[in-house]
Amino acid sequence: MNFLQLFNSVIYVQLSPDRITVRDVKSGYEISEPPLVAITRKPKETVLAYGNKAAEIAITQAVDLVNPFKHPRALLSDFTVADVVMKYFIAKACQGGLFKPAPTIVLHPMIEPEGGFTQIEIRAMHELAISAGAKKVILWQGRELGKEELLRLKFTSGGEVLN
Repeated sequence: MNFLQLFNSVIYVQLSPDRITVRDVKSGYEISEPPLVAITRKPKETVLAYGNKAAEIAITQAVDLVNPFKHPRALLSDFTVADVVMKYFIAKACQGGLFKPAPTIVLHPMIEPEGGFTQIEIRAMHELAISAGAKKVILWQGRELGKEELLRLKFTSGGEVLN
């Protein structure tokens, strides 16, 4: 491991309509919850909770429960809400430490749409990771990646890097 790798954090994000899993590869800290947001619309639009907590709040309160990654034709249905969800879960996975440099985010969409992802979808996913604080974004489609591959950022066969 070289000197620069000591300060380079890698965050692995597996994204599907039903679950977002965010892992700090070095520490192994992982969060895995539904990508939900509980939003109240009155008196002004406010996010009340994310993930499991959002689902709990929706049972007892009159809120909109939004999943920005659930759509019949695409992975993203609401970019603005997806941006808020991505920022929340990545920040939660990166907590701790006095100095946290911008991570490399490996974003792994866990669906394979018919015909593959469009350039627009690839760019939208890239923008979500950048907005969440990534210094570098790698979009991976294929099998689940292992810790050593993620730390070296060199992936063997069984998938492809989306550009």
